[in-house]
Amino acid sequence: MAKFYSDLNAFLQDFIKKQKVFFTGTAPRQGRINLSPKGMNTFRCIDRQTVAYLDLTGSGNETAAHLQDDGRITIMFCSFSEQPLILRLYGQGQVIHPRDREWPTLYSLFDPLPGERQIVVVDIKSIQTSCGYGVPLYEFKEERQTLVEWADKKGEQGIYDYWEAKNLKSIDGLPTNLLSD
Repeated sequence: MAKFYSDLNAFLQDFIKKQKVFFTGTAPRQGRINLSPKGMNTFRCIDRQTVAYLDLTGSGNETAAHLQDDGRITIMFCSFSEQPLILRLYGQGQVIHPRDREWPTLYSLFDPLPGERQIVVVDIKSIQTSCGYGVPLYEFKEERQTLVEWADKKGEQGIYDYWEAKNLKSIDGLPTNLLSD
């Protein structure tokens, strides 16, 4: 049932474009494993070996801390429609901040959203699909607007203050380098 691929072919890229949610998994060398759901049209295939997502402000910043500590990341998509499929992208991740020289080029791939924090770029090392037969069928209703409304209400300074209070260290105390290198 499982099949491995060397790169993101047209079929897999098309599958990714149709998904409304994806999950990121990271872990430091020592500490907790983090699994985060993502959505809001923030994922892009850059080429057959590279993907990126626009990371929005959240209650923590585990992914950034873990990538700086270990670099490993797994991204998973699973179909909730009639055609079952699970897709996992295994790779090495890097966090790009607005202060980094790569930011303007990468950022141009995304639609602006309130609360933008960083871009996570993944150099894919391995790709795997599996059946997804056990995943239930769900219909997409709409994107939640709660995060967008929250970020709009906070404003630029409020988001910055929130980052200072909640996004500079992981729950295991690892630095995220969100505001400095």
